Amino acid sequence: MGGEAGALHARSRALAVLRIRSRALAVALLPAAVAVVLIVAAAQGRIEGSAWHTARWSVTAAALLVLLLAAAVAAVIARARPALSPTVDLAESAAPDLYRLVRDLAERLDVPPPSAIALTPDCDSWLEDRTHPAHTAGRGALPARFIRRAGAGTARARRVSTAPVLVIGSPFMWWMRVGELRAILAPVVAGTGPSAHPDIAAARRFVRGLDAAVGVAARPGLDPVRRLALGFVGSIARLLLRGCRVHAAEMERGVAVAASERAQAVDYGVRIVAQEQVGLAYAGWDRLLTRVALPAWRMGRWPSRLDAGVVSALTELSRRDRLAEGFTTRLGERPACDLLEEPGIADEATSLLAARLFHGGPAEPGPDWAPVDWAAYPEEVVDRKWRTEAARLHRVLDALEEGGGAESAAPTLARVIDHLTASDGEAAERLSARIAAEVADEEAASAPLPPGPESWGDGVPLFPLQPPRTGRELLADHVTAMVCCAAVDTAGALPGLDWLDGPSLLVDEVRRSDLASPVLALVEDGDADGLRGWLAAVGVRPEKPLRLV
Repeated sequence: MGGEAGALHARSRALAVLRIRSRALAVALLPAAVAVVLIVAAAQGRIEGSAWHTARWSVTAAALLVLLLAAAVAAVIARARPALSPTVDLAESAAPDLYRLVRDLAERLDVPPPSAIALTPDCDSWLEDRTHPAHTAGRGALPARFIRRAGAGTARARRVSTAPVLVIGSPFMWWMRVGELRAILAPVVAGTGPSAHPDIAAARRFVRGLDAAVGVAARPGLDPVRRLALGFVGSIARLLLRGCRVHAAEMERGVAVAASERAQAVDYGVRIVAQEQVGLAYAGWDRLLTRVALPAWRMGRWPSRLDAGVVSALTELSRRDRLAEGFTTRLGERPACDLLEEPGIADEATSLLAARLFHGGPAEPGPDWAPVDWAAYPEEVVDRKWRTEAARLHRVLDALEEGGGAESAAPTLARVIDHLTASDGEAAERLSARIAAEVADEEAASAPLPPGPESWGDGVPLFPLQPPRTGRELLADHVTAMVCCAAVDTAGALPGLDWLDGPSLLVDEVRRSDLASPVLALVEDGDADGLRGWLAAVGVRPEKPLRLV
């Protein structure tokens, strides 16, 4: 499918969507049309008798009821707030060079430029329609501008649609070079051309309105009357969505094909090379979030320079992975983040947004939700994480031993090893169950309230990065934390940060990555020989009491 064929295909599918809308309107008006025919026929004396009189008024009443229901459904669809991606909006004053690059790109592609630019903590870029009045209310911008016709003597105006907003993944801004970013954005910006077609724009508004109406009907916390009324609206919206689904999907496919074909005239060779960087950026961003950011979020801290951290993570990945060799030579070129006036402020805003989206942290910093920079990460996150988990493990051991009549013992690593080797897996099973219960209670107590439909992030649901950890996994983490605390307190080791693996233990300034196997042998099999050998090699004294939080 070529570019022109793709555009024509998209328009034909958009017309199919609009025909479904017209048919729904026709169905709603059909009883009223029948009622008008009967009333006119009666007025002209063409139909007489009590049966026709009863039928006429019955049909008229039914038509009024259908019109009222149709008006209610249409009002909900029109007023329902479509889903909006959570982003960090960039004013033109905050990124004049970026706006200039995008406008030049749109001019080369011969398409309308995007109306605005926003950043999102994700490895993707897209165009987003934000012309719904609910999205622009209170933001100082109108959903569309009205231009009065020259020489017109009345107040009539014609509406000119606003171009969609360009949403750019923030990791791209820091990892991509300027030329690579321009090449990657070309197919996205080219999509503003088909989006400006009135039929495609109308079809998209209709589908998004139906989707929003379904969301309104499914909203929790409704009273019985509203739940019944909105349930009816939701069923109608779902019925129309099922009829539109195939046509809407094909319309978007045609738009994508047309945009891709148009973008081939701009930086096509650079884009092929830059696509490799997209996959690399995604891999580094995922590792940074799950291995580095998530432990900090769980400790009530949010790294304030995630986008800058992804450059370090990808540089480390390039050093370790032979598939990524040569990618670091690009770092001498101008990075795309130089297109921002204040990259640090944008990085901090997207980092806070990432914490909110992927972990559910508060929308604003506070005493229990403080930013942390990378230099302070080992001390404020890694060391604190280890000591918090070691304290929890010691507390659970106290609870188990007090149940058996024993007195509380000193917090030593030797105590943990002795407890886990005391029986054939029963001690580990009880300990893991108690730790899992305590962690679940703490997470439930500190969990934020879910966002409502009018709250932060436009009611967007959160996206947890990892499934809940099992009891054995939690126990292994806590034993590892105990070992690391003992190494820091008795062997001169230091907490460290590995850009790909997160919290790490430094012994003689060298990262030790061989601790997982002996810890798992102790937790799973009650075998402490491997761990005791590791402790002896590092110089850790397990009988010494540890400093806990």
